[in-house]
Amino acid sequence: MKRKHFLLFCLLTLVPSISRAVGPSGMYQYSVEVAGYISNETGKAPTAYLWIPEGCRQVKAVVFAQQNMTEEMLFKMPSFQRHMKKMDIALVWVAPRFTMSWDPSTGCQKVFDEMMAGLAGQSGHAELATVPVIPFGHSAQATMPWNFAAWNNQRTLCVISFHGDAPRTNLCGYGTANVEWGRTRNIDGIPGLMIEGEYEWWEARVRPALAFRMMYPESCVSFLCDAGSSHFECMPETADYIALFIRKAMQQRLRADGTLCKLNPRDGWLACRYNPDAPPSDGDGAQTDVFAIDRRPAPAPCHLYQGDPHDAFWYFDGEMARLTEARYAATRGKLTRPVSIGNPQFSDSGRTVTVSVTPGAHVEVICGPLQKVSNTTFRFYPYECGMDNPRRSYSAWLVAILDGDKTYKRVVKPLEIKLPQTILP
Repeated sequence: MKRKHFLLFCLLTLVPSISRAVGPSGMYQYSVEVAGYISNETGKAPTAYLWIPEGCRQVKAVVFAQQNMTEEMLFKMPSFQRHMKKMDIALVWVAPRFTMSWDPSTGCQKVFDEMMAGLAGQSGHAELATVPVIPFGHSAQATMPWNFAAWNNQRTLCVISFHGDAPRTNLCGYGTANVEWGRTRNIDGIPGLMIEGEYEWWEARVRPALAFRMMYPESCVSFLCDAGSSHFECMPETADYIALFIRKAMQQRLRADGTLCKLNPRDGWLACRYNPDAPPSDGDGAQTDVFAIDRRPAPAPCHLYQGDPHDAFWYFDGEMARLTEARYAATRGKLTRPVSIGNPQFSDSGRTVTVSVTPGAHVEVICGPLQKVSNTTFRFYPYECGMDNPRRSYSAWLVAILDGDKTYKRVVKPLEIKLPQTILP
């Protein structure tokens, strides 16, 4: 009998457990309570949800994000999940968030470490406790990934600051002061990607990223202007770009034993920073110069680049640099046109929402407890956030998208929908 118990113990602890859905969306297979933190949104501990690609025998890295907005949109995107499956990368989403700034003095590091250990134990994937991490954050969460990397530089595969911030920015998305790194902490050799939407363009957010590159010459900071996008959504092309960035990081940094090597930025490429079609204000009345197409320097290896390196960002290689240029060229000089979404109508005791939208546009869910039924009809479901969060449980964001063509740029319009709190019996 003792031998049978021992064999059963081995089976349960050494073999990954059978996948099962946790949470109403059916996406995640595992979840744990985030110990050591009480959310001011719910008055209880957050929950960490784990998605592991089907058929994955060993997780090689994990994308870590917390509840905000487009983190949900990206994680639920089938194309992004397919990319992650090919790389054996898991996804961890925490709701509500337990940190915005990643200030270790608050205990966030211990909370994270214990959370990952808990997910490792529950899923049977012991490697999750130490696997390389890709911190991802949008808007108010967009400063967090840089600071995470500064305190976890041996474990951070790459950084994604989405519609967000420069490292050590003076304009944190969460609206207060940034965390001081000290004189010795840095993210040298760790590839980081800052993304800013074309329709949210603000020079004052970009300049700190260029300044950081000069202050830390061993840093590897990439930048993408999300051409044809605003602050509140993630389009498939951008999800593909992020996935390629992650793949390049794995190819160039991940050793066979799971440890990470530092990159030498001089082995990469440089490409000129994005310049908008029309010079926008940077918030203080100043205007930014606009490069004519025929004056824009071509991307090139760092030692061959003919442009001003102070006005350029780093990229892994020629493929990544040229893809960035192609994204900019796809909208440059094109016209814009309006797109609208509105007039939400509720039916079925508030469980079904119908919206009006500009003809030819399509509507997608950014975040919140709505699932798409048709292009203009959405169905309520009590998703992983739970129904006890006054701020988020009954709030959903949609976005109307009018795709571009040879004449017009892609345009978007977000809409927040407040669902009735009587929606549940």
